[in-house]
Amino acid sequence: MRRSVFRLQKLRPQSAVNSNVLGHQIGICSFHTSCTRQKVLTMDTMNPFVKNMEYAVRGPIVIRAGEIEAELKSGVVKDFKDVIRANIGDCHATGQRPLTFLRQVVALCTDPDHLMRNPEYPEDAKERARRILNDCGGHSIGAYSDSAGVRVIREDIAKYIKERDGQPSNPDDIFLCTGASDGIKTIMKLLMTGKDGAERAGVMIPIPQYPLYTATIAEYNAYPISYYLDEDNAWSLHASELRRSLNEARKHCIPRALVIINPGNPTGQVLSRTNIEEIIKFAKEENLFLMADEVYQHNVYAEQSEFHSFKKVLMEMGPEYKDMELASFMSTSKGFMGECGFRGGYCEVINLEPPVKAMQVKSISAKLCSSVSGQVAMDVVVNPPKPEEPSYELFMKEKNLVLGQLKQKAALVAETFNSMERLSCNPVQGAMYAFPQIYMPEAAIDAAKKRGISPDALYCFDLLESTGICVVPGSGFGQKPGTYHFRTTILPPVDKLKEMMERFKKFHIGFMQKYK
Repeated sequence: MRRSVFRLQKLRPQSAVNSNVLGHQIGICSFHTSCTRQKVLTMDTMNPFVKNMEYAVRGPIVIRAGEIEAELKSGVVKDFKDVIRANIGDCHATGQRPLTFLRQVVALCTDPDHLMRNPEYPEDAKERARRILNDCGGHSIGAYSDSAGVRVIREDIAKYIKERDGQPSNPDDIFLCTGASDGIKTIMKLLMTGKDGAERAGVMIPIPQYPLYTATIAEYNAYPISYYLDEDNAWSLHASELRRSLNEARKHCIPRALVIINPGNPTGQVLSRTNIEEIIKFAKEENLFLMADEVYQHNVYAEQSEFHSFKKVLMEMGPEYKDMELASFMSTSKGFMGECGFRGGYCEVINLEPPVKAMQVKSISAKLCSSVSGQVAMDVVVNPPKPEEPSYELFMKEKNLVLGQLKQKAALVAETFNSMERLSCNPVQGAMYAFPQIYMPEAAIDAAKKRGISPDALYCFDLLESTGICVVPGSGFGQKPGTYHFRTTILPPVDKLKEMMERFKKFHIGFMQKYK
């Protein structure tokens, strides 16, 4: 095309009429040869709601941690030898070993032609793999599954829920998803109004909260209805606070859903049954869709704490509650399995109207299906070895080791933080995080203002630069105005965690002296 345009310039006469034509031709030529093509997507033209998204656990402090790791590898000398990444609940990345049985079943499903003949693989693992493969297209996990997931895996999930809760569960109410996050976004998408301003959907979320929720709410142009957990009472939740936040939000949105994270992230609390009943009563009174994020349901450490699923409590509260809409979420990423990379998860959603359920099925069908290897991993979580099976003893040994160490580390972290001045930490009752409060000196607050960052970000940046410990500022999760926190995982191995606490203690004392 460019050559033909140049040829026109040479052959056509330079009359007034032709010069206009030629000018147009030259304009085309100039555009194609020297002008810079404008990008379709710029910061001014891209989706504004995506720009509003924030995800603190992979934010600027984590980016800096990666840079420091590169500096250490290149030979830069620092006061520490490595970066301790305590910013994200990635169990295997911090040294947790995979569960043997889970990996065996996934491996058998991945390479059955060879491994089914291998005598080193136990028969119960082979039986699990055969059962799953028999329900896969072409007996291969390389085939698409049904959009909701492999049928026998959904049946195993329903059986697991029934045994956990003592309440019936229907496989048709369950869909497999790419981690719990994908299921949460699927349900939240159904709850949107498609309108702006005061007609936007409002979603009630805890503060502090897991940043997925604020990020998704921003992406979907919904309204975050923030309710505060009670830090003075082990991060409990009160209906009076739910009502306060809801009433304040009504002029901004149409309240549609109430999100609960139990056990809590980033706060590590486990809600009591009485607390759960109070929340369910409030949701019924206000006609809210309940979203129960229960991915840490196996991670309960405090002696007085016990996990109660929202579905179980709801079903046991009486017939007037049994028709409430509820979606609950589970994942392979957390708990004793820690298989984040498989991105396995499920959602059980109950009491949808049939036409709405059809729309939900259509919504997940557009994504074809979640990772089938992740579905296999999810099956092992809900269908572990039985006492009479050959893999049971090793499976329970590995599971109890992980949970036992997490319990030990939960106590270690809280005790260490509470031993320091100007720092307090609630007991880590469950999940895999602590969320201590820093009582920040005024001089540190002033220094943060001068740097244009929040005081807890100042603290976390200084902590990283001084010790190599990477944690996340509380402002990334939300916190009461005038309070400052950070979130840390309790995942590093016990010896490494003790080292981390020693580094932390030395830094904290120095920080407080610097800004005294």
